[in-house]
Amino acid sequence: MRSATLAVGTIVDLELRQRVRSTAWYVLLGVCAVLLLAVTLLLLATAGVFGREGGPQAVSAIVFFVLLLGTLVTPALSGGAINGDRDAGTLATTQVTLIRGWQLVLGKFLAAWTASLAFLVVALPFLLVAAVFGGADLGVMLTALAVTVLELGVIAAVGVGLSAVIARPIFSVVTTYLVVAALSIGTLVAFGLGGLAFPTKATSTYESYSQSAFDADGNVVDPVCDPPVTTTSDVPTYDHLWGILAANPYVVLADAVPGRYDAQGYPRDAFAAVKIGVRSAQIPQDRDTYTSDCNPSRNTGSSLSSTQILERTVPTWTVGLLIHLVLALAALLAAVRAVRTPARRLARGTRIA
Repeated sequence: MRSATLAVGTIVDLELRQRVRSTAWYVLLGVCAVLLLAVTLLLLATAGVFGREGGPQAVSAIVFFVLLLGTLVTPALSGGAINGDRDAGTLATTQVTLIRGWQLVLGKFLAAWTASLAFLVVALPFLLVAAVFGGADLGVMLTALAVTVLELGVIAAVGVGLSAVIARPIFSVVTTYLVVAALSIGTLVAFGLGGLAFPTKATSTYESYSQSAFDADGNVVDPVCDPPVTTTSDVPTYDHLWGILAANPYVVLADAVPGRYDAQGYPRDAFAAVKIGVRSAQIPQDRDTYTSDCNPSRNTGSSLSSTQILERTVPTWTVGLLIHLVLALAALLAAVRAVRTPARRLARGTRIA
């Protein structure tokens, strides 16, 4: 066990030393810091001149922005981790040592994951500034940071897995970006188009006062109603498609964070707003609604409060995180199989040493 730990630690150490020696690495971190500074100042300034109500909004926006930066940078850090060494002729040298395939893959994964977390470390001072000036909740911040760490790990695992399966680094990096895009943007597109592709019939009945019921000033003097008017239309259905949104890393982040709401039940930050929106998709829409101006007690289709929505729905983040963990594990297992020695089959043009 100790030798295995030392082997994995050696791979991680070598990978991180190579990144630390790179000037581009520090330039990238500096650009990240400048962007976060600009975003933080802009958010706090537009949230009421450092008002306490602006703090939760600023914290949620900064965490989302950090996750965005992570999803943009992590594929580049992990997408060429293994096939890059193969192109450089150093992979075979490592494979003939006592280091096993799973140790090599695990070390590459941990190194890529650690490198991606550097951007989260750069963001910590800006999160603290937003928390101090805005009264952000400590539990919200810790949960958001924990989920962000896990999501960056998933992307790092996918990148390392693809770098072992795909022969060329450029193609594995691009494929990793496509996977990230599919999870981030593709899920939203699929959810929206899926609801439009499978509509359902809905009827709406409206009962209003007749024209003779009003006087010249528009006041009701004779409460006489016209016959109810019923209309039928096709409406999108989303309650069977909410699982698609669960695979979105931003949805997982927002839904996992404890929601903050005001006295009227309205969300106080972007986390709570996204959570309510996504959870609402699980609740089937009313297929038959009745609205009456004459007798409001007959009205149906009333809206639910935030508390009622949360009580009637399944935590989306648990489903999404399970999907991401399965995806990451599958990618790492595929990488272990790809670097197994002796190799039975190699892609055409693949460099051995």
